[in-house]
Amino acid sequence: MSDESLAERIETWMVGQMPIIQMHGGTSVVREADPETGEVVVELGGGCAGCGVSNVTAENIRRDLITDFEAVTDVTVRVPSSGDQGASTVEGGRGGELRHETDASNHF
Repeated sequence: MSDESLAERIETWMVGQMPIIQMHGGTSVVREADPETGEVVVELGGGCAGCGVSNVTAENIRRDLITDFEAVTDVTVRVPSSGDQGASTVEGGRGGELRHETDASNHF
């Protein structure tokens, strides 16, 4: 097995599989990736805030992570419902800290 953590492998996957997020001014960050429980939490920000297709993107991320990573069994993708922004971005649209409006599992 690789020395990379599950979170790092998912971040690398996001860069390669979801470039559309960055191309549209969005950001993404893996908040949790627990190889023991299989739970992953990804947050979208930036241009994803209020985007009409962000729910489709979120569903694609959920489905593909479960399909592509044997260790992943449950994925939550939080999508901003308003102008929340990631603090800074790096390669592939990875985001910084996002501010939560609510604790709902799919929107903040």
